[in-house]
Amino acid sequence: MSEPREAAEQLITANRRAFHDYFILDKLEAGIALVGTEVKSIREGRINLKDSHALVRGGEAYLVNCHVSPYSHARSDNHDPTRARKLLLHRSEIRKLIGKTQEKGLTLVPLRVYVKRGRIKVELGLARGKKLFDKRETERRKTAEREARAAIKERRR
Repeated sequence: MSEPREAAEQLITANRRAFHDYFILDKLEAGIALVGTEVKSIREGRINLKDSHALVRGGEAYLVNCHVSPYSHARSDNHDPTRARKLLLHRSEIRKLIGKTQEKGLTLVPLRVYVKRGRIKVELGLARGKKLFDKRETERRKTAEREARAAIKERRR
């Protein structure tokens, strides 16, 4: 008997800016509590993770400043686009996050939103902010790798 293979994930959006502005130390997956029009709008790809972050308060985790545009085919009773949305995590995961986010300079940043087995999930990254010189160094390294790949490709011809 074969083992069930991993369910395919359908990427909805990725927060590429987070990798530019932060060092990602750890990643975890969380469900997100949504209302019906939010689910439909997110499946249309109308979600923006720019400037959003997660925080833990009162023993619960919330996604803050995440903009989900109103659903295009809904009536007037649509959702609030920037409301704080509860993240669905186990209590032990929340306890770990409380300990880690109280360290100096660490924050929770959403990295991507995707559909897994019909459920909308958020990948959170435990992140430390980059300084300007760190960003420059990362950019230099990427440029050097790109040039090296181009040189190898040219040499093969």
